[in-house]
Amino acid sequence: MSLTEKISNKSALKKLYRIIYYVIIKRHFYGITSPLRVLPDFIVIGSMRSGTTSLNFDLPQHPCIGAPAYDEIGFFDSNFELGLNWYRSMFPSIFTKYWTIFRKKYFLTGEDTPFYFWNPVAAKRIFETLPNVKLIILLRNPIDRAYSHYNNAVRIGVEKFPFEEQIKKELDSLKSSNESNYERFVKQPSYLAVGTYVDQLQIWTKLFKLEQLLIISTEDLEKTPIQTLNSVFKFLNLPEYEVKNPEKRKAAKYDKMNPKTREMLIEYFNPHNEKLYKMIGKRFDWDK
Repeated sequence: MSLTEKISNKSALKKLYRIIYYVIIKRHFYGITSPLRVLPDFIVIGSMRSGTTSLNFDLPQHPCIGAPAYDEIGFFDSNFELGLNWYRSMFPSIFTKYWTIFRKKYFLTGEDTPFYFWNPVAAKRIFETLPNVKLIILLRNPIDRAYSHYNNAVRIGVEKFPFEEQIKKELDSLKSSNESNYERFVKQPSYLAVGTYVDQLQIWTKLFKLEQLLIISTEDLEKTPIQTLNSVFKFLNLPEYEVKNPEKRKAAKYDKMNPKTREMLIEYFNPHNEKLYKMIGKRFDWDK
């Protein structure tokens, strides 16, 4: 047996072990019954630090929506090699689906992974696996999103430098770099790059029909949660429903941004936002 064949066999065994471990041992009953489980009808694909986790917990409050096993499953990017059965193990069974349809007339399920939004590989995998899936995109004022992103990094111990210093470093890097969009989104720091939504949205509009995408704002979800959630239910072709206790997960308190820094970021993001508004045909009440 050649060295190449040995390496190939070792890799195949390692992959098989990972699938057995994560599908059978880690997911136990859910993994064993995965062939009897459904795939998602919708995915909340972004954006990071915009409230996707809260939305993920709000939507299953509708009696016709089944909840996933947990938040941010990440199958189509970091967990794709675990296979479709592992992914199915995260969702309700076909028996739950048909029992809900019998009682309520409708049944849908979905998940949220905001890291998909900037990943063209994840987008292609979703399109090939779930070509008719509906995609929900939650966008936050990119200035507030960047500052939240930064403060979360400080809180978990991966950021030690001042916000102003890091965004200056990122701005200098963006001006001089020939990196692809994806490289800009994943490198550190990426507080500003992740907020250039129009660049990320183009990844999805190249693959999916516009009627498969719903774009809402974090600010609307916070100010008018019932109305905004019902716009999501309408997009999903579900009856209206008043969610009693809209969630606010992963919220955190931190010092206000320096006003001069905010003014600078308003100037930076305005042209990107204008391109976004033109692309989606509506405006958000963000900094002018």
